Amino acid sequence: MASVASTYARAFADVVFDAHLDAGRAINGLRQIATLFSQSQDLRRVWENPAVPADQKRKLLDAIVQREGIERQVRNLVAVLIDQRRLPFLSRIIEQLEKELDARLGFAEAQISSARELADAEKRTLEAQIAKTTGKKVRASYGLDSSLLGGAVVRIGSTIYDGSVKGQLEKMKEAISS
Repeated sequence: MASVASTYARAFADVVFDAHLDAGRAINGLRQIATLFSQSQDLRRVWENPAVPADQKRKLLDAIVQREGIERQVRNLVAVLIDQRRLPFLSRIIEQLEKELDARLGFAEAQISSARELADAEKRTLEAQIAKTTGKKVRASYGLDSSLLGGAVVRIGSTIYDGSVKGQLEKMKEAISS
């Protein structure tokens, strides 16, 4: 049902841009509701029960939105999901929404693995190189992988840039053996 999540995510991304919403705040509001929904069995019972009238479900949603200070547009999306019995897809919708907003805002998510902890200056240099290569702003997450021996491996979507010592040694091995 990835198409369900993508459809709602694209539509809500349109709302975020058309209404000039703070994308981060909207996503945080959705995450708050998703967390409440996943952690509260009583809330799930009410929102997923077809016997509970829709206006009662919305009143409960409105109380949560008012208490948490969540934006009206976020409330409206969740109300539609409740009405259409799509609330179990909320986590996937949030993931797709983040990807959609990143794409529209020109961001690239980069997962960077290195053999050692990188200094802030090294991180900035690496992110600048990635931005130059991709033509996008970079949001990087870092991890350690001691098997790399040195250097770094950068993954952006399905593309991998291997600048590790381990990768270079494997290339040499392939060249020698052929």
